[in-house]
Amino acid sequence: MNDIDRISAEVVDAAIHIHRELGPGLLESVYETVLAASLARSGLKVVRQQPIDINYDGMRFEAAFRVDLIVDMQLIVEIKSVDRLAPVHAKQLITYLRLMNQPVGLRLNFGGETMKEGIRRLVNNYHCPSSSASPRLRAKSEYGNS
Repeated sequence: MNDIDRISAEVVDAAIHIHRELGPGLLESVYETVLAASLARSGLKVVRQQPIDINYDGMRFEAAFRVDLIVDMQLIVEIKSVDRLAPVHAKQLITYLRLMNQPVGLRLNFGGETMKEGIRRLVNNYHCPSSSASPRLRAKSEYGNS
């Protein structure tokens, strides 16, 4: 198992535990706070609400968006707490991955009955022979671009 797979597994395990303890229905900010603290306590470096600059057509836009969590500077985590996810939620994370040139992200929805139904790993044109991510999770194959 490579490092990104190990980190992803730790985040998923923590999210499942938090969802079991707290249940659905809280604000995204609550789950973000608790998840970040839980991951930091386990020894992972976690940055919350990191402002991200983007460059477009020779212009620079500072703090154009914020990422919910960056774990060990390798994994982008986007947290939701909604009854039903929409395709735009996956597209949002794919765009963050592309703009930040990061390979892997997790979208976690704490709004469902179980956490299992709310976990989605998305990959930005990332290829690693030992990676557990299946080809259908790659951004290029899902959305036609990366």
